[in-house]
Amino acid sequence: MKAKILIKSLNSRHTQQLDFEDFQVKGVSSDSRQVLNDFIFVAVKGSNLNGNRFIDQAIKRGAKAVVVQQSAFSSPMPAGRQELSAKAPLIKVKDTRLALAKLASEFYSNPSLKLKVVGITGTNGKTTVCYLIESILKRKGLHPAVIGTINYRFRDRVLPAKNTTPGPIELQSLLQSMLKAKIDYVLMEASSHALDQKRVGGIDFHSAIFTNLTHDHLDYHKSFAKYFQAKARLFKGLKSGSFAVVNNDDRYANKIRRLTKADLVTYGIRKKAEVVAKHIKLQGFHTSFSVVIGNEKIDLKTNLIGRHNLYNILASIAWAQREGIDSSSIKSGLEDSIYIPGRMENIDFEGDFSVYVDYAHTEDALRTSLQALRQICRKRLIVVFGCGGERDKRKRPRMGQVASELSDLLIITNDNPRSENPQQIISDIKKGIKQAEFSVIPQRLEAIKKSLLLARAGDVVLIAGKGHEDYQIINDQRIHFDDREVARECLKSLNY
Repeated sequence: MKAKILIKSLNSRHTQQLDFEDFQVKGVSSDSRQVLNDFIFVAVKGSNLNGNRFIDQAIKRGAKAVVVQQSAFSSPMPAGRQELSAKAPLIKVKDTRLALAKLASEFYSNPSLKLKVVGITGTNGKTTVCYLIESILKRKGLHPAVIGTINYRFRDRVLPAKNTTPGPIELQSLLQSMLKAKIDYVLMEASSHALDQKRVGGIDFHSAIFTNLTHDHLDYHKSFAKYFQAKARLFKGLKSGSFAVVNNDDRYANKIRRLTKADLVTYGIRKKAEVVAKHIKLQGFHTSFSVVIGNEKIDLKTNLIGRHNLYNILASIAWAQREGIDSSSIKSGLEDSIYIPGRMENIDFEGDFSVYVDYAHTEDALRTSLQALRQICRKRLIVVFGCGGERDKRKRPRMGQVASELSDLLIITNDNPRSENPQQIISDIKKGIKQAEFSVIPQRLEAIKKSLLLARAGDVVLIAGKGHEDYQIINDQRIHFDDREVARECLKSLNY
């Protein structure tokens, strides 16, 4: 694509007066190290690095045009920069993050205009909702793709996920590949970071789902109001003709209703909604209930346990029903035995107690997981968990309180301490512990082994926090560590 056509997509008044030698654009990047000849470089100011510092490097590597933030270049440029800008014009925009998203979309021929992209956001439940809708669509004979926390997958391809929602260039490239593979729907987890950083700014969403909003990521967003505002971007950006599925039991449902132009479909258990669960039986290893949609009723039985999963199922039903998927496909898709890696994943072994691995790494997620396991626990509930370093510190004592109140035996250990002092993280968790017997075993492997050694007939062990993750980050080292693998190895060593 020619540069002048690509740059016109930015709709900036500064681009209208640009006069430079046109060229065939071979790529767009915000990383100067990835710039090659005939690239457009977008100077984005991140939380750690400022792209303006790397403009010279990008030009020397072959950038033929540079997009900069207007506010950063209001004063006259130094002589050296003027000389370089003669080789690569500076294109001033109001927001370089949004410019990067729009350029990426245009460069890859706007694939979201030809795909049905479903954005799924909320503190908890995004991954599970993706798996559920994927199962329904497959039962319908359609071809869904998923971009999420565990991986990116479509057709027979499975790609590792570096981020829940990738950056705009990788994201648009993925969407283009999915379009070529004749995908019908793209189910995308939209994280609050991605929404705030406008990574999805170049996507035309077909629909969106809101699961819930609870305490998380305040290390990044600084306040709950800003955290909500980030999530709300997804719904503010929906166009007329699209639709939004909203958890009506969540206290932020009304705010979303007021700020979106999209048609609204609500679901819930406690409050009046268009899709409601009735006759709920949360039993040992399955959940049965009836879903009421207007005058229609669907009886369901699923292998997913816990009230939180009931909400996830309702979200998927509300979306599928609004999209016109028949009840038979919805029912069969949800009654299939759905395996979601690291989400209340049962470790299968021959023993008289149960072991679960769950991704619960927020106060609310840990509470709902423990409450779900109480349904099947005949004796003691044993919990192993820690909190990540360089993340929201305010949730640590709250998670400690929840774990101590809802467990019978608690072991505090390391999660991903990163560069933080692990003892300080553990100390923060301990501040919230009000009751229950607990111990501290910093080495996660030893903590898991101890929990299994202590388990007796009828007990349930929950290893929480990391779920599907197969690594542990200590200082600047990323070492292989999978709670599920470790649990199985420990059980084997204990002759189970």
